[in-house]
Amino acid sequence: MIHIEKMTTRHLADVLLLSVADEQQRFVGSIEEILKSANAQIRPHVILVEGIVVGFFSIDTIYAKHFDFAKKHSLGLRSFFISKEFQGRGFAKQAILALPHYLKEAFPNHSIIYLTVNCQNPVAKELYLKGGFEDTNNLYHGGPAGPQRIMMKVIESSIGAENE
Repeated sequence: MIHIEKMTTRHLADVLLLSVADEQQRFVGSIEEILKSANAQIRPHVILVEGIVVGFFSIDTIYAKHFDFAKKHSLGLRSFFISKEFQGRGFAKQAILALPHYLKEAFPNHSIIYLTVNCQNPVAKELYLKGGFEDTNNLYHGGPAGPQRIMMKVIESSIGAENE
């Protein structure tokens, strides 16, 4: 069973061991690079299975300030991945399906989550679609590895997305 929680210092040693396959590296980057971007607005989270850290992602709480396609009260999903030794077991899909409930509890003042997925990464795009994200049919051209599809999902919150 998947469990998502905010990363703390007790997770650091396990998080530093996480990695992706070489062919995925250009889409995700290294965990060291990802952790350097963590701050009060870009918050790291861990994905656990039976207490073992199997994956990671960051939530950008000021995503709309960085990306003009994002609406007010939106979050950004960044650097989502399952470590290579845990891939192929359905953990990514379980985590994506659990994400809206987690975000509703952890970030109640946000109503939408966005992400960008590289056009050359159809496996990830399919995962997000199966997890309820919608392809906006727009591209973001500022990614380091080429154009990215913009995807979003409405999450229930105390601020309705229809009021944007």
